[in-house]
Amino acid sequence: MSVTGVCQICEHRVAEYSCDRCGATVCAFDYDGEMGFCADCAQKAKPDNRRGDTFQL
Repeated sequence: MSVTGVCQICEHRVAEYSCDRCGATVCAFDYDGEMGFCADCAQKAKPDNRRGDTFQL
């Protein structure tokens, strides 16, 4: 899929990726390639260290 436009998170850089979770188009800086998620979704999907290994999806 071809991604064009401005990053939906920072609104400054060129969007190069699409989040596999929410579909947002984001720049390389705001994309977690390991997870395939935008920075917002990646943060929500990481373990919540305050409560052990539970995930915040």
